[in-house]
Amino acid sequence: MPTTVNAYSATAADQPLRPTTIDRRDPGPHDVVIDIAYAGICHSDIHTARAEWGQPNYPVVPGHEIAGTVAVVGDEVSRYQVGDRVGVGCFVDSCRECDACRAGDEQYCERGMTGTYNAVGRDGQPTHGGYSTAIVVDENYVCRIPEGLDLDVAAPLLCAGITLYSPLRHWNAGPGKKVAIIGLGGLGHVGVKIAHAMGAEVTVLSQSLKKMEDGLRLGADHYYATSDPDTFRLLRNEFDLIVNTVSANLDMSKFLGMLAINGTLVELGLPEHPIEIPAGAVTRNRRSFAGSMIGGIAETQEMLDFCAEHGIGAEIEVIDAEAINEAYDRVVASDVRYRFVIDTATL
Repeated sequence: MPTTVNAYSATAADQPLRPTTIDRRDPGPHDVVIDIAYAGICHSDIHTARAEWGQPNYPVVPGHEIAGTVAVVGDEVSRYQVGDRVGVGCFVDSCRECDACRAGDEQYCERGMTGTYNAVGRDGQPTHGGYSTAIVVDENYVCRIPEGLDLDVAAPLLCAGITLYSPLRHWNAGPGKKVAIIGLGGLGHVGVKIAHAMGAEVTVLSQSLKKMEDGLRLGADHYYATSDPDTFRLLRNEFDLIVNTVSANLDMSKFLGMLAINGTLVELGLPEHPIEIPAGAVTRNRRSFAGSMIGGIAETQEMLDFCAEHGIGAEIEVIDAEAINEAYDRVVASDVRYRFVIDTATL
């Protein structure tokens, strides 16, 4: 029989999230049951709950930054034991057969990955996420959280961390490379820490200088305000890699102008309107404009191990469940430094 657990769900775009209960399936041979300790609040949770990315399948239990401990293992589970510290990110399954899945890029599954929430699992039932006290996941889509990395600061790494680690690794951020991070928010602040730990020279490009002290403390070597027109002149042809974490429609021609020869600007944000790229902005200096989305399971594990080795966790504010709706409003108002994490014991 399915297990009933406590959760918080969204039932309509214009309604607050409310406490509820949901049923979790019995674990199959390769499943692990995870007692969730913490769940990060990602801006995509808000977009989904408020139907800003299309009509979701209400009721929705958001949450894809999940950290907890293994409570039960299926009969054929080989990777985990009861008591192991684990995490779950943005997806809980994929086709496992396409070229992307075989290459370890399950996030680009040609048939579509199965989202941790607001999706349909192999059993035909809707998936529900981490704003709950427990979850059942196939062991192949679970990551181990290394000792020394606290579960509360590790939770946001399952989305924010891998979203930044993957492009930084793919485009070879490291010693001798000049890397710029656009935006010092929930994504950007983790990106600064990771790029610094990789050995790159790190610059933050933020609308203002109000977070400059934080940026330098987190590992940035330089910090510039994009509201100052001189910034784009001073930094012309400067960077090997720029990673944009902002979901606003920026003037990309200005930022592309900051790239050195063979430089790449990687888009992570999802702005409301199409992005305009003047041809001359990329033909000059043989620049590239690219995109990236989270990472595969193996790369996510690599990221967690890297973060543990370098003492990297998210900067967080832990909240009780009753503060979720207030936290949503504060995220939209950019009033958080830098990630809300729900203590699921309060659900």
